[in-house]
This record gives sequence, C-alpha cells and structure tokens, in this order.
Amino acid sequence: MSRAFVRERDDAPAEAPPEMQHSGQTNFVTPRGLRLIEQKLFELNEALAGGPGEDDKARILRDLRYWTARRASARLVEHKTPDSEVAFGSEVIIRRHGGPPETFQIVGEDEADPAQGRISYASPIAQALLGARPGETIEVENRKPPLELHVLAVR
Repeated sequence: MSRAFVRERDDAPAEAPPEMQHSGQTNFVTPRGLRLIEQKLFELNEALAGGPGEDDKARILRDLRYWTARRASARLVEHKTPDSEVAFGSEVIIRRHGGPPETFQIVGEDEADPAQGRISYASPIAQALLGARPGETIEVENRKPPLELHVLAVR
C-alpha cells in the first residue's frame, strides 16, 4: 500500500487507561489498610493539583476513581478476637509439611502483600485458616497434593 493512503497522526490523543477492577468481595480493611487508602487518595490529589500532562492526568483520574470507590466501600474491622482463633486482622504462625515457621497477617485485598507476609482474607490459605486455633492442622481445599498447615500460634 502506498504511504499516500496511510494517515498517521502524531497528535492523536492517547487511549484512556483501562479502569481498575474491583473483585466484588466485601472490602474489609484493617486500621492500617484504611490509612493506606487515605494516604493513596492524598497522594493522587496532590499529583492532580501539580498539573500533570494529559497522559498522567488520565491515569491519576482513573486511580482516583478506584481509590475513592474503595474508600467509600471500606468496612473497618478492628481485631478484637482473642488470640485463640484466627480471624481477620490476626497474625498467624504456621508450618507447612514440616518446613520452617511462616508468619502471615490476614488483611484486606488492597493491603495484601504476600512478600511482606500480608495475605488477603479472600485467598485460599486465609480462608482455610479463618477460625483455626493453635495446635490444629487444617487443609487448604482444592490443592493437589493437599496442602496441610499446622497452626503454631495466633496473635
């Protein structure tokens, strides 16, 4: 095809960034998780006030829509369960198949960071651990081979 028939526009606006999706799960948050959401909103509003370029502005506005919705739907859960049972907000120490002890805190989806030991309450491991007590061995469902977790302690 001849270049004469190809229309290129360097000044064409960039496509809007895709919207960030919500999982549909209840948006439970720990006090730390709520602070993180509010910090993110503050940072995004500051960035918007700084007069970003069009591409950055589109991304910032998209992120503001997401975090504003997450703040509006947040359900703060203060950890008040005794340390005898795993619950939302608990820190739990487990052992898998005789390996070394591992520590996880069960948190909201936006606060989850497995590399830092924070797992979402909606994750299969957290779902299996909820309600467990120290000394119990629980099995994570739908795993081949089965994943057994021995609960060592709950804080």
